[in-house]
Amino acid sequence: MEDAPARAKRYVENLRAVLAKVEGARAAGEEWKVVELARSYLSDAEFYLEKGDFVTSIACSSYAEGLLDALSLMGIVEVEWPRQPRPRVLVGGVFEIIHPGHIHLLRRARELGRVIVVVARDSTVQRLKGRPPLLSEQQRLEVVRSIKYVDEAHLGSDPLDVEGTLLRLKPDIVLLGPDQGHIESLVRDAVERLGLCTRVLKLEGRVGDPSLSSSFILRKLCESARLQRPLGERA
Repeated sequence: MEDAPARAKRYVENLRAVLAKVEGARAAGEEWKVVELARSYLSDAEFYLEKGDFVTSIACSSYAEGLLDALSLMGIVEVEWPRQPRPRVLVGGVFEIIHPGHIHLLRRARELGRVIVVVARDSTVQRLKGRPPLLSEQQRLEVVRSIKYVDEAHLGSDPLDVEGTLLRLKPDIVLLGPDQGHIESLVRDAVERLGLCTRVLKLEGRVGDPSLSSSFILRKLCESARLQRPLGERA
């Protein structure tokens, strides 16, 4: 997530760019005093940025933005703020049974930036779990794509290729779930070998019930099915 110094600097740079365009157009009459006031707030923002008081700098920039937005809404000047691309956040998993832990992971990823999900191939699930997934890779991909926190979703490589995935999707951040320790070292090693600036983050602990996982849910379903069978049919 963007820190205060970077945010304060970005606000100042955006204000400089917008004010340069507005001043080139020259608003007329009393309205121009509002532009001058915005310029004054920018000067304050620059001063506090240089002094290292980033919170006050951001506040000054916000006042200036509000003044310029008000003029824009009144149709007096045309204001278009530069768009800052959000970091690409890569999340990977099987997503066999979607549960609150998955939603927590994806929601946290959305807080960090644009969410790109890699869904494990059927062959990868078979190799890691020793059984085929309950839903096919295409079905799991469709479910993940329907989650509101997800911006993009792709099938993983077959066979698993961590380096290739990083080079193909170019994430700024890789966010791992609390039970993905087996792949954390693979990702960190790949990032180091490739010389990428990608940050590797890992959630600490599961949300809610610590025992909640796809494997736990599957065991409960099997147990429930066994108990519902007639006594003579139970193993």
